[in-house]
Amino acid sequence: MKNLNRITLNPDIMGGKPCIKGLRVTVGTIIGLLASGQTTQGVLKMYPYLQHEDIMEALAYAAWRSSEVEV
Repeated sequence: MKNLNRITLNPDIMGGKPCIKGLRVTVGTIIGLLASGQTTQGVLKMYPYLQHEDIMEALAYAAWRSSEVEV
């Protein structure tokens, strides 16, 4: 997995959920919007302070987490 520079985890912000760096927008919020049929352009319109790269990195993070295997 490549280094994710836009995703942060901080127990003091949004209960430790993965968020876009410097914002209180969770990866789950972005993935949920996309899963419900919203386009990336629609998400950017709803959250104008996000960048396209934030959405792509949220997708990469979600894909990485879903493929994780616990030993």
